[in-house]
Order: sequence, then C-alpha cells, then structure tokens
Amino acid sequence: MNQNKFLCIHGHFYQPPRENAWTNEIDQQPSAAPFHDWNERIYQECYKPNSAAVIVDRFDKVIQRINNYEFFNFDFGPNLLAWINKIHPKTYGRIIEADKKSFEVHNGHGNAIAMVYNHIIMPLANRNDKVTQVKWGVADFRFHFGRDPEGIWLPETACNEETLEVLVEEKIKYIILDQPQASKIKRIFRGKWSDVSGGNIETGCPYRCFVNNNSEKFIDIFFYNGALSRNIAFDEHIYDSAKLLLRIEQVKASGTQNNLISVAVDGETFGHHKRFTERTMSYLFSELAPNSGYKFVNFGEYLSSHIPKYEVKLKDGDNNEGTSWSCTHGTGRWKEDCGCGRTTENPSQEWRSVLRDTLNWLRDELIIIYENVGRNLFKNPWTARNEYIKVLLNPDKESWEKFFYFNARKFLDKNENNLCTRLLEMQKFAMLMFTSCGWFFSDISGIETIQILQYAARAIELAREITGFDFEEDFLEKLSAARSNSSEYKDGKDLYIKKVKTNLAGNIKLYY
Repeated sequence: MNQNKFLCIHGHFYQPPRENAWTNEIDQQPSAAPFHDWNERIYQECYKPNSAAVIVDRFDKVIQRINNYEFFNFDFGPNLLAWINKIHPKTYGRIIEADKKSFEVHNGHGNAIAMVYNHIIMPLANRNDKVTQVKWGVADFRFHFGRDPEGIWLPETACNEETLEVLVEEKIKYIILDQPQASKIKRIFRGKWSDVSGGNIETGCPYRCFVNNNSEKFIDIFFYNGALSRNIAFDEHIYDSAKLLLRIEQVKASGTQNNLISVAVDGETFGHHKRFTERTMSYLFSELAPNSGYKFVNFGEYLSSHIPKYEVKLKDGDNNEGTSWSCTHGTGRWKEDCGCGRTTENPSQEWRSVLRDTLNWLRDELIIIYENVGRNLFKNPWTARNEYIKVLLNPDKESWEKFFYFNARKFLDKNENNLCTRLLEMQKFAMLMFTSCGWFFSDISGIETIQILQYAARAIELAREITGFDFEEDFLEKLSAARSNSSEYKDGKDLYIKKVKTNLAGNIKLYY
C-alpha cells in the first residue's frame, strides 16, 4: 500500500428478528405495505438493489451493474441474512460471492465482518449473554462466509470494558466506534495522555485498546469520521456521486498525515432511507473515486499494513455502562427516559426503565431454572447454550447427535432430549427479548417492542412447560408500571394482553 488515499465505507445491514415466536414465520406487518413485512420491503428497496446497482447513460439505459458489497466493508445481522438466504437465495449468493471476491482483491481480508447475534446492547447484558452473543455471531458468520471474522459490529456501537474483555477472549481483532466514545490517546507504551473526549480523535488510523491495562490483551479500534458519516446518512450528499466525492476530498484535505477516510452508516441508508442512492454508491465505487486516486480498502486489509501507533482509552459511561453512537447519554436510550426519542406526540419514555427492569427480572428467574434443571442434563449448561448455535444453523439429526454427544452429562432418552430443547429455546428467547429496537423508538406500543414482548411471552411459556410454574402474573404486574403515550393502551400490561396474548398458542417446534 504505497498510495496515500484510502477509503473505507462500512454499511451496517440489519433488521431486528421479526419471526413469530411460535411459528418461526414473519407475520404480515401492515405498516410495511404494499409489502408483506418490513424485511421484504427493505429487501426490495435496499439489500437487493445494492447487489446489482445500476449505472445508466444519459438516456437512462442501463450500461453496467455493480455489486456494491464488493466495495462496502459490511456486516449483516444473522437473522436478516438467514431470511435472505431462505427467501431470496440469488441475492444471498451475490452477497457471499462479493465477500469471496473482496478476500482475493484485498490480500486475504474479506469485506464482511460478524455482528453480535441479535443486536443486544452489550454493556447492559450480563457476562454470560455477552459471551453467547459473540460466540453465536461468530459461528453464524463462519456458517455463511466460510471463514473466521476479523472484526465484529457492536449494536449501536455500544461498548464498555467488559464488552472488550469478551471480544478479546473470542479473538476479535477490531471493532468500529464513533469518535465521541474515545476518552484519551497516547503513543503506545510511552508519552502522555491527550484528551480527545470532545470527539476530536483523528479517524485516519487505527488505535490499540489494552483491556484492563494488560499489554498482552488488546483489541484494535477504528473510529469512523462522524461528520462525513452524518453527511451521508442525513444530508443531501448521497444523492449525487460528484457532490459526495467533493465532500470526501474536503475531508481528506482537512486531515493530518493519516491517509484513511473511514465512514460507518446504517446500510439501509442506501436505497431504503434514501431511495435509489445505491446508484450513487455504485458510480462512486466503480468510476469517480478510483479515477480520483482513491483505493477502496476494508478495515482488515488496512490494519494488516498499518499497525496502531497509538493506544486509546474509551469513556466509561454512567455506572461503567459504556457509550454508543445513537445516544448522547451513553446507553440511556435502552434503559431510561434520557431524552433521546422524545417527541411532542410521545413526550415520555419512562416506560424504558420499567421494560428493562422487568426483562432483567425475568432473565434472572429463567437463569435459575436453566441452571437447576440443566445441570442434571448438561456437562456445563452455559457451554451447551454456546454450542446450541450449531443446531440452530443446521437443525438436522446429525447436528443434534453431535450436540448431545459433546454436551450431555449422560445418555438421554427422548423425553430428556425434548426437555433440553425447551431449556435451550427458553434461553434463546431470553436473549431475543433484549433486541435493542424494543427500546429505540418513542413508545412501548411500537411493533419492535411488541416483538420483544412476544419473545418474553414465549420464554415464559417454555418455563411453565419445564417447571409448571407460571411467571406471567408477576411479569404483568411489573410491566403495568410502564405507561404508554398512546391512548389506545393503558400500560405495558394492557399492551401485552391486547397485542401479545392472542399469539400464545401452538407447540414448540422440536428439531430432534
């Protein structure tokens, strides 16, 4: 890499899990009309067009199609990628092929990176959930892309010290964060710390973060250029390739000797939030940027030839719960009425803390069941949960046999096998109920919150099948303290009864 103009644009392609907890199919979502559901709508507007973005001449005749995934540094949420594979295999094939091509072009460093499994806010999760979420995300990545990931996307870029510890343990090489998440930097092993807490950290180079001040345990961090990323996500630059290139040139001219320009945005920006802008990117990728001397790289390739010279300390956040890219209050958006998302129509988000506390309570009760029952069946219940992803990815008889061979404490009969399945599914739904989108928007009555309450309901139902004890009454009593801004629902309990309770039917789908 002898040139001095490198460009890396990361797209975070993600949708929350939308599958019905009893049928494993996505129910019709009227708000996504004219499409059946939001996955399908955004697929047609974003995921598919980016796999074959058109370049047209002045007569609007298509003269070239570009697979933008060959240029993006990108991640796909595991649930979303599985859905694309199932429903739209041709587009799935183009996504996988793009990573394979990038692996060849970028000296053994593919464009794709992993994502934490179901988009939980990592700093707010307990240690076991952090570990499982990373292990499941990495296993899912291997299943689809056929290689180990170098980096991983942290939902909402939410990060704290314990999250870093888990990532290092799982041998993740790098993550991507927002500039204001950095606290201070200095030359590695020497020099004085410089304050960058105002969001002024230089984004043109990677940084090394030593975990717990241990020089042998570290992870590298890329901080994306916040101003340029916001220009793409929220301004008009993205509608004109030449205008976007000019803005990139301005950023390059105002930088230091560091030569990387890095961007990170929601992938849905390209075609869904901003219609047809996948075309802007295809022309930038294939024509304008290369002709202006820019080399497109992915973060893995750049890191391989630009070893960090500086170390960085991250902000601790309140109660050591870290920081994120979409909440100026750290991680408050997912646990309290911090002010983010407040509108005239929805003036209060006090429901967020009630929802978080209620689900934390339920999670802890389910842990007791899982450990007490699971220790009689599994050699190690938490290792078994971590290994369960292999069955979820390939639920055939052979996978189940291998799972039980390595994880069962003894030979299990059919009833014990089914009990194990219920325990593991209970834990799966106990994690799905923490999907971040349930807190992100302005009222508890949003479809994303209803979805995570449905996962909680399924976990409660499984716990009742396992033990005979029903947590639902206590769960609803706690949830009743969550007041909705909508006059249609009195509180969280009322919402649950009207929108979730009606789906409490059907039996668990056994894979063995």
